[in-house]
Amino acid sequence: MSASNEEPETISLYDMVDDESEINEDQNDVDLSLNDSNQPFACNRHLEPCLNMVFDKLEDAKACYNAYARRKGFGIRVNHTRKTENDRILVGIEYVCSKEGFRRRRDEDTERIGPERAETRVGCKAMIDLKKIEDSWIVCKFVEDHNHELLTPKSTSMLRGHRVITNAQRNLIDTLNETGIPPSKIMSVLSKESGGDYNVGCIPVDIQNYLGNKRRKLLQDGDAQGMYKYFIEQQCKNPGFVYAVEVDENGCMGNCFWADARSRIAYQYFGDVTFDATYQTNTYKMPFVPFTGVNHHHQSVMFGCALLVNETAESYIWLLKTWLNAMLGTPPSTIITDDDKAMAKAIANVLPNATHRLCMWHILQKVPDQLSHIYNKYPYFQGEFHHCIHDTLTIEEFELGWSKIMENYGLGDNDWLGDLYMPREKWVPAYLRRNFVLGCLQLKGVKA
Repeated sequence: MSASNEEPETISLYDMVDDESEINEDQNDVDLSLNDSNQPFACNRHLEPCLNMVFDKLEDAKACYNAYARRKGFGIRVNHTRKTENDRILVGIEYVCSKEGFRRRRDEDTERIGPERAETRVGCKAMIDLKKIEDSWIVCKFVEDHNHELLTPKSTSMLRGHRVITNAQRNLIDTLNETGIPPSKIMSVLSKESGGDYNVGCIPVDIQNYLGNKRRKLLQDGDAQGMYKYFIEQQCKNPGFVYAVEVDENGCMGNCFWADARSRIAYQYFGDVTFDATYQTNTYKMPFVPFTGVNHHHQSVMFGCALLVNETAESYIWLLKTWLNAMLGTPPSTIITDDDKAMAKAIANVLPNATHRLCMWHILQKVPDQLSHIYNKYPYFQGEFHHCIHDTLTIEEFELGWSKIMENYGLGDNDWLGDLYMPREKWVPAYLRRNFVLGCLQLKGVKA
């Protein structure tokens, strides 16, 4: 099928209604009854869609059109659905080319500084419209021509609607994942097995989604009970394993914490702690909070983990008290966290004698976004700012460098920098050189 810039010819069995998600149509307007010349058939993926084609199931119709789209070189998506007014039964659906319509222009797009995003929608009219008559689905409208270049078979296989993980690939992915191989490495293995990335039929994010869906399915029913059962089993196998589960007034699981014997022993030797609550679980969006540190080989070591129902000071206080009890009551000399007020309140309450520092990596990650206008206007600003933070050896040297930057770039009234400057003794290296912390100036290494 060749691309055409002219208005495509529309083959229609009935006049389309306006773009509504629900209609109650009078089926007597058009004769779509199933007579001898119009009988349904099972899906054949090599059939060419045409007007009046009948399918037993909607899934068959979609599979047929999707296979056709893959052969021709385009992707498809749902554009409109139609349901009955009273019982909300699906009676019509429209599949269109993925390049149908145009991108919505937002106000912020007019002020975009970076490069323009690639145009993904060009108003293509190619589509197929299906209507349910009795127990079958009939093609009542079909537009064949596109107004854009179609993709090659290799490129088409990378489109979202055409990617698939085969059963053989699932078995291989499961085997590799059980041995601890990450998704990126699994993708490399599949690519070598298939003779190239284009022949795999999926991309790394599909592997991540597959593994994530598999894990969520295992915990779908009775996941809280499953976690509790896991804790009991681990404690039977390993007497040094400890856990704590907070239960609310309704008997539902709240905050929970666990740590194994290895983590508890490691803490006695490497007691400087990073306390990171920036992770989120996929299913319930519960913050995952690992306690980590760095050993004498500059490797990350775990001191315990927790799942919290929220990020309030009360949850953090419960967690720190529980963790401290698991660590035999020995408080850390230094604890490093993100800049969070609830977390700071909890640390002051439970660990008043610990030196509280802020993660420099988390703080500096926000600088390009908050000062994007300065970054784009002054190319030397980034280097000067980096020198002021990382290369100054004394407090006086840092203060002088900071004052010069504020004056030279007119940032004295910047509220965000003001808030950043106030707790400088908790994150600026010049203020922290008096206290030794092995490899724990930032959480970046732990996250990696």
